[in-house]
Amino acid sequence: MERLRPVTPEEERLLAGGALERELYASPGGFTVDSEKLLARGKLIAVRPHTRFVDFPAHSHNYIEILYMCAGETVHTLGDGPPLTLRAGELLFLNQRATHQVARAGMGDIGVNFIVLPPFFDYALELIGTGNVLGSFLLGGLRRGGGEITSLHFKVAGAARVQNLMENLLWSLVEKCPNSRRITQATMGLLLLELLNHVEQLSSRGEMPGGMVLSALREIEENYREADLTRLAQERHVSLSYLSSAVRQATGRTFKDLLREKRLSKAAQLLRETKLPVEDIIAAVGYENTSYFYRRFRECYGVSPKEYRKGPQP
Repeated sequence: MERLRPVTPEEERLLAGGALERELYASPGGFTVDSEKLLARGKLIAVRPHTRFVDFPAHSHNYIEILYMCAGETVHTLGDGPPLTLRAGELLFLNQRATHQVARAGMGDIGVNFIVLPPFFDYALELIGTGNVLGSFLLGGLRRGGGEITSLHFKVAGAARVQNLMENLLWSLVEKCPNSRRITQATMGLLLLELLNHVEQLSSRGEMPGGMVLSALREIEENYREADLTRLAQERHVSLSYLSSAVRQATGRTFKDLLREKRLSKAAQLLRETKLPVEDIIAAVGYENTSYFYRRFRECYGVSPKEYRKGPQP
């Protein structure tokens, strides 16, 4: 807070009556905030204080932005939606197609913007998978066309572990240290995993999977070995065809495809990180038919499980 609270040179100019200098953020033509203006060459992530004392006009950006309020609050307007107030301890994720503006923040409204290029999330996606709302958000920002989730607002001010991970992430970016890139990637992965425990405190813009779909995605993540959409449909008192259709409409994938991807991904992780026999790994991830597993694994990774373990992996 001691580093974030002081007025910056840019803010001094604003307090003296100056206007927002768009060239600090964007190239000429439109107002798309450019990662090259904010990231050092070769860097995938940076953090900077949110600029106070000025209305930040409607803009988009060519990176994923994460806003975190350390103190006070900021008011955002996403597209043509109603105002959204981001309060201390809350997080707002915006993908590359989100358009938003920010109302003037005061001295005590201290927030930070994380500027993140998609490759930074590679490790985090390995941890959380793609069959959940955060994985869908990260992948959706890379798709052409619309329809994906454009923003996620986590009201997690009371979640102590989230706050702790945010502080760790901030500290590792501000205090340069050995292995900082790996530390920040690992911390981001842990943060996203923790946020998945707080989807009930989440609001979004764009096409957000409904409660039943989120339950199906959580079933894949947490119970991939024995995941059963039929059982889940019975518990939710809907037909199997209805729930199956809802999953496909929300994710663009069938439940079966998502489950197979999760099982194969877990099998690949066990091959890389353990010395378990292949047959034990096959059973551990939920397959009973060994030949079917071998065929699917080769289709996915281009080599047999034993060849994959020997590396180098594709």
